[in-house]
Amino acid sequence: MSAHGRPERIRALLEAALQPSVLELTDESHLHAGHAGAASGGGHYRLRIVARQFEGLRLVMRHRLVYDSVHDMMHTEIHALAITALAPSEL
Repeated sequence: MSAHGRPERIRALLEAALQPSVLELTDESHLHAGHAGAASGGGHYRLRIVARQFEGLRLVMRHRLVYDSVHDMMHTEIHALAITALAPSEL
């Protein structure tokens, strides 16, 4: 898949797994040009996601749910993913 289709694929995977009420994904790959991870072709993304599944979970478990959702893309198409994961009650 081309780098241009990655954000759409990431969004689709997260929406299918977590049914978020908010999903904001920003491609920050251009900020990391020349970085070793960027050379491998993996993108750098920033994610803000709000989902009911995060209610009552610690940060590490919220991140695990996100990473599990995009597992097949990690370390190949995604080099870095900065996550802000909130429950609806935290808005």
